[in-house]
Amino acid sequence: MKFTFSWLRDHLDTQHSLTEICDALPMLGLEVESLEDPLRHLSDFLVAEIITAERHPDADRLQVCTVDKGDGKPLQIVCGAANAKAGLKTVLAPVGSWIPGSDMTLKEGKIRGQASQGMLCSYEELAMGQDHDGIAELPADAPVGTSFASFAADAELPASDPVIEIAITPNRGDCLGVRGVARDLAAAGYGNLKPLDFSEEEGCFASPLTWEIAEEAKPLVPLISGRLFEGVQNADAPSWMADRLTAIGQRPISALVDITNYVMIDLGRPLHAYDADKVEGDKLTVRLAEQGEQVEALNEKTYTLEEGALVIGDAAGPDDLAGIMGGERTGVSETTTRMFLEIAVFDPIRVATTGRQLNLHSDARYRFERGLDACSPIEMAGYIARLVNSICGGTISHLVVEGNAKPARQSVSFAPEKVVQLTGVDCPLDKQVEILSVLGFELDTSQPIWQVAVPHWRNDIDGAADLVEEIIRIYGFDKLEMASLPRDEVVARPSYSPAQKRSLVLRRTLASRGLTEAVTFSFLKRKDAELFGGDNDALMLANPISNDLNMMRPSVVPNLLQAMGRNLNRGIEEACFFEIGPVFLSPDAEGQRMAVGGVRQGRRQLGDWQHKEQPFDLFDAKADLLAALSVLGVRVDNLVASRDVPAWLHPGRSGVLRLGKAEMGVFGEVHPAICRAFDLPEGVAAFEFWLDNIAMPRRKGPAKTPIDLSALQPVSRDFAFIVAEEVEAQKLIDAVRRAARDVVEAVTVFDVYQGKGIEERHKSVALNVRLQPRDTTFSEADLAKIADQIVATVAKNCGGLLRG
Repeated sequence: MKFTFSWLRDHLDTQHSLTEICDALPMLGLEVESLEDPLRHLSDFLVAEIITAERHPDADRLQVCTVDKGDGKPLQIVCGAANAKAGLKTVLAPVGSWIPGSDMTLKEGKIRGQASQGMLCSYEELAMGQDHDGIAELPADAPVGTSFASFAADAELPASDPVIEIAITPNRGDCLGVRGVARDLAAAGYGNLKPLDFSEEEGCFASPLTWEIAEEAKPLVPLISGRLFEGVQNADAPSWMADRLTAIGQRPISALVDITNYVMIDLGRPLHAYDADKVEGDKLTVRLAEQGEQVEALNEKTYTLEEGALVIGDAAGPDDLAGIMGGERTGVSETTTRMFLEIAVFDPIRVATTGRQLNLHSDARYRFERGLDACSPIEMAGYIARLVNSICGGTISHLVVEGNAKPARQSVSFAPEKVVQLTGVDCPLDKQVEILSVLGFELDTSQPIWQVAVPHWRNDIDGAADLVEEIIRIYGFDKLEMASLPRDEVVARPSYSPAQKRSLVLRRTLASRGLTEAVTFSFLKRKDAELFGGDNDALMLANPISNDLNMMRPSVVPNLLQAMGRNLNRGIEEACFFEIGPVFLSPDAEGQRMAVGGVRQGRRQLGDWQHKEQPFDLFDAKADLLAALSVLGVRVDNLVASRDVPAWLHPGRSGVLRLGKAEMGVFGEVHPAICRAFDLPEGVAAFEFWLDNIAMPRRKGPAKTPIDLSALQPVSRDFAFIVAEEVEAQKLIDAVRRAARDVVEAVTVFDVYQGKGIEERHKSVALNVRLQPRDTTFSEADLAKIADQIVATVAKNCGGLLRG
């Protein structure tokens, strides 16, 4: 929220400087986001007087001025302003000054042959307004030679007022008005809150317009008031009001409109003005909209309403989006002479819901969403009526009220010792009473447990802890004592749990393999989701941020393929990504899983004169998957591969790794049809597994078991078996391991052959078997026995014969 320093001083009687006020606001929970001081760049500028002004000998529109800057050394300045004349006091920019309005540094020079030793400035050149018709005209009593910045601040010239912008937390709707900010500063000792005349204005006639609240809308409209103003003149707002609105970025429109905007910023109280002559009938009705009804708002846009939106209308239909924006049909204009002014309290949730449905933001909605003073439609009505009357004239009707005119005040039981219990700060009792009283709370301190009546504008106060927060933020967060947390162990405990460490270790492992981590949306286009088995209507988004992101994702792979496509389109030839993120199989809690996936496209090895080019393939994806599973504690030697892969993988170039019956992950080339759907070349390698499927290792004792190394020399033996071509190599490897489980350390395939010398529909698979003795070195008899066991087991389990 923005406001000017002088505006704040209208409510706060203070001698503190702007800097002190800005330092105090963050300590009260009101963070200062920016401070715009129009005078901060004008310290070198001086108040000067034109002694003489004569026509330039070589230019009809220029004048050669003699200027007194107060030091007895007049300057000659060439000026093109029509209002430059002898005796005028204005603003002088000396040579070397930076001109903020034109962003230039002034240099001494000659203009049409005449020396010019400075510049006489307009307010536009001073960045203090849009007046560029002539140079600034200062009052006749302006002291020549003094700093213009100091003079402007003391004289409170238009556009010289510093503008403060503060951030308001959602619970502090009371500080969305300048008076609320002043109240906090007064409570903190930075001045006194000035009184305002909130007495009722009786009025002199009955309003011909009244309110009606439909039965279904009554819970959403606790209180609404209004009154008619006859004979108003809707001219321009007074300059002091227009200048303040302009300073905070509001465009002055007309007196009636500017008054509603001014009161909204001044008191945090949104208003709406109706042209009574444009209202059909004798009453305004607050009701719920019907499906498809339309309202043309003041922003000249037409909105189609959903059923249940809160609207205000007349006999002609809805015209006002309650708490958000008024309607164009009944809005005031420069010809308005009869104005009906609305002051209301609407349900914050209904206002927010309607605003989101229509994607319509306004300053009024921002305030209604955060809650308003429940009594303000009556308590502020007199003050606002007198403000309108003083600016626009006319006569005032009696107040028309509908709803609960006297809402009950919330009372909180408060033990004053709670302050020290919850904060450790011993705030004196009289100081606690003073703070709460200035903030608007009413206290009964006759008993040990105080009864505190909460002001109607503080709807964020729910209990005693909130009162403690109010006291300590005003008393000073800087009074909180520093204390170190107790430490029971010499060696700190790990900051991450084992479950949290898994994601960190996975990221490091996959990154070390050349994959780049991607972070993508958890949703995607339904058409893409269906390619990966995502056809559950319950996973469609009710309010997607884009039509291409309208469904929760069933897999991380499609998002990674989209990222790959964007990179390939930018000329990045090797695109390798991984992601660790949630996927959604159903709308219930069990349907959300944490998935780990990766994709590769491009060349594992570039071709050159020594090596052939090697593209990424399914074995790279398998290696990525095995590396990830290995760091998670899975015994990859015990994994078994099978072909029952999901439909998005190539049926002949992919696999599933299982540990027993549990699926550990899938790998392979992405199906060519999927690649075409994502506009990618064929041959993209991918893997994916669900982190939830990988059980945490159950260890009792040291984090790592001791390495069992043998001191004896290992022995390698090669075997070539002829088997049917449908027999998988994994089956052969499992058979070899089973034959001599205690001594077989590793089994690898190093050759597969089909052709001459091999029976048709058969193949030769060559294996290297690494044997590790434990207690004694192998003898030839031992090795022969092991070889016989391997051959026999392969023959029994795989139908394989040792190739001769």
